Amino acid sequence: MNAWPATLGGRPSAAVFDCDGLLVDTETSWGRAEERLFGRRGVPYGPDEREALLGTSVPSSVVWMAGRFDEAGNEAGLLAELLEAAHDLIGRESVALPGAAELVARLREYGVPIAVASNSPRPLVDLALGVGGLGGAFDLIVSADDVSHPKPAPDPYLTACSGLGIDPSAAVAFEDSPPGLASARAAGMATVCVPSRPGDYKADWVLPSLADPALGAWVASWA
Repeated sequence: MNAWPATLGGRPSAAVFDCDGLLVDTETSWGRAEERLFGRRGVPYGPDEREALLGTSVPSSVVWMAGRFDEAGNEAGLLAELLEAAHDLIGRESVALPGAAELVARLREYGVPIAVASNSPRPLVDLALGVGGLGGAFDLIVSADDVSHPKPAPDPYLTACSGLGIDPSAAVAFEDSPPGLASARAAGMATVCVPSRPGDYKADWVLPSLADPALGAWVASWA
C-alpha cells in the first residue's frame, strides 16, 4: 500500500473537495452535453475537444465553443443551451464515485470541516451532490457563482477556506483536473488528486480512487 507522503503531514484543519469528476460522476454527463451542442452544429467532438474543456469553468467553455462554432456573439445562447443539456443529463445519469460517500462520512465523524469548491454554477453543484447522495453533507459550498475568478485562479479554494475559518496552508484539497490542482496550489493548499484522465498531475499525492486503502489509512491515522 502506498503510504501518504510527508508533505501531507497528519490531520488537516479542513478538507475542500472539487465536485465534478471527483465526488460525483458528472464528467460523463458534461461530456454528453457538450457533444449535443457539437452534434447540432455538425462539428466533430473528439478527445482533443473533450480535453480542451476538461476542468474549465462553464463561461470559459462557452467562449471556447463560440470560437470553435464560429458563433462569436452567441455566448449567452450557448450558455443557456449547455446548462439545459447538463441539467437534464446530470439529473438522470450521475452517481457518486467510489469512496466519495464513505470518505465524506468519515471526515464528518472525525469533526473535520469540509467544503466543496467547484467551477460549476450553484444549481448544478446542488443537483450533482443531491443525485450523488451527498446533499447537505458539507459545511460550505463554493460555486462559480460565488467567485470573481474561477479555477485555475485560487479564488474558489481561498473562498472556501475563508468561509470555514481555516488557513489554506492547514487544509487539503481533493481534485481531479489540472486546472483544479493549479487553483489549490495557488491557494497554498496541500493536494490529493484522483485523476479523471491520464496525464502528469502535479499533486502531493496521486491516487486511483477515493476508495484507495492508503487514503483510508491516512484518515484513520487521525483518530
